[in-house]
Amino acid sequence: MASFPLVSATGMLGSGFRAESLDKAISLGARMIGCDAGSTDLGPGPLATGICMFSAAAVKRDTEIMVIRAFKAGIPLIIGSSGTSGSDAGLAWMVDIVHEIAREQGLHFKLAVIHSELSREIVRRHLRDGRARALPPSAPLSDTDIDAATHIVGMMGVEPIQEALKSGAQIVVAGRSSDTSIFSALPLLEGYAPAVVWHMAKILECGAAAVAVRTAPDCMMAELHEDSFDVFPLREDYHCTPQSVASHTLYENADPFELKEPSGTLRTDKARYEAISDRAVRVSGSEFMHDPEYTIKLEGVRRVGYSTILMGGVRDPYILAQLDSWLAQLDDNIKTRIRNTVGERAYEIVTRVYGRDGVMGALEPQRGSVGGHEAFILWDVISESQELSRTIATSLSHLAVHNPIPKWHGLISGVAFPYSPPEIDRGPVYEFHLNHVLVPDSPTALFRTEYEEV
Repeated sequence: MASFPLVSATGMLGSGFRAESLDKAISLGARMIGCDAGSTDLGPGPLATGICMFSAAAVKRDTEIMVIRAFKAGIPLIIGSSGTSGSDAGLAWMVDIVHEIAREQGLHFKLAVIHSELSREIVRRHLRDGRARALPPSAPLSDTDIDAATHIVGMMGVEPIQEALKSGAQIVVAGRSSDTSIFSALPLLEGYAPAVVWHMAKILECGAAAVAVRTAPDCMMAELHEDSFDVFPLREDYHCTPQSVASHTLYENADPFELKEPSGTLRTDKARYEAISDRAVRVSGSEFMHDPEYTIKLEGVRRVGYSTILMGGVRDPYILAQLDSWLAQLDDNIKTRIRNTVGERAYEIVTRVYGRDGVMGALEPQRGSVGGHEAFILWDVISESQELSRTIATSLSHLAVHNPIPKWHGLISGVAFPYSPPEIDRGPVYEFHLNHVLVPDSPTALFRTEYEEV
């Protein structure tokens, strides 16, 4: 079987890459260009709002380079998880950018647009039919969960993308998709071994992230063989090592040796990573087990309230020495104050102390006192309305400044706020609340595809 070269333009559409790197990949015979455009790294916001994490200018710049080169080379371009979340709003935004590029450059091609947003009724039907499964540690899916969702997307596998390619689409713009499906669809269609393809796709999904030292996003290339694949960067000052490639296999996985896809599981515990030059690594030995049940993972978001935040610095050594009791006293005082002003209303105040355990919270292994001479405190007030959150935050800011300790005599200010006013309204707050999978009628049943002659 002949080798199959392909290229990942960058790890996140809009993050940038060098045009000359993609040109080099084309000159080396790349048979497709893939690019992931989405992530849950930013949390639930993009799915809730439909707003991309990058600007239209940044996304257009990267997309234009890829579209022009794919068109001229006569090879497919596959973009997955459009608009960060893959929602219908994010997908439409991405398609508009592709249309604009085609008009400005005078390009004509067949475009496939694959939708991944699911209606509540579709999810509810799967629940009624007993085809909804909870992923640990979530509880079983309920009608209440479905009703609360503002947007739900299903994470597609390779099959909807393959159908688009078989229909002759040169540019495929997809909603939420498995990162690896973007790069696996065409090679699997060409008959390459699933274990080799899925592992290769895992390494390519983040562009040049699998190099030893990545100073900026860029392209990454792979070449598939019958029982192995080679991976290497396009920048001359980047290089892959067995360690850098193996470490990326573990990236974003709960289990270091099992990578779950809609159709099965990639096992990498027997994988071998071999340097074949000072810049390239060959990978072999992985296994892929097809699951008896094909599943589509759901991502859904719900609104939990409205947020107002306060940011303040504490440098007083006496406060820092008894920070927990100082915060506990402040919490008691604010409860009394809020009860006296707005009554028994539901709210939450999340307090993060940066310089101690602000990053990991209760999971921080070194949860002792503040190690430095100052601490940064972030208070997040969440309630049913923006007005109530701000009302609580204004009381909190005043009480925090003058919250006393026994060492003090008289009224002394203990918190320095960097902004005036210190209360900053953040607007609606969302959370991911669906950690479930559906068993669809077929791998393509949940995903609607539209075709256009652009």
